[in-house]
Amino acid sequence: MDNPKIVEGLKSSIRDIPDFPKKGIIFKDITTLLKDGKKFQEAIDCIVERYQGKNIVKVVSVEARGFIFGSAIAY
Repeated sequence: MDNPKIVEGLKSSIRDIPDFPKKGIIFKDITTLLKDGKKFQEAIDCIVERYQGKNIVKVVSVEARGFIFGSAIAY
């Protein structure tokens, strides 16, 4: 989805936590995005739209965040 307004809205739904887990690292907290059903759907739609029509038959997702997004994308 190339809609800059939606992309900016998604970015603003992700909270930055500076110096976590150690100084100099900015942790991207996606719980703020996940708790908003509409934003989560927009995020999934953005990813799916990019790959729609490419005959993808399997979705592989790794780590905790990947599991959350991968299952929704596969659906």
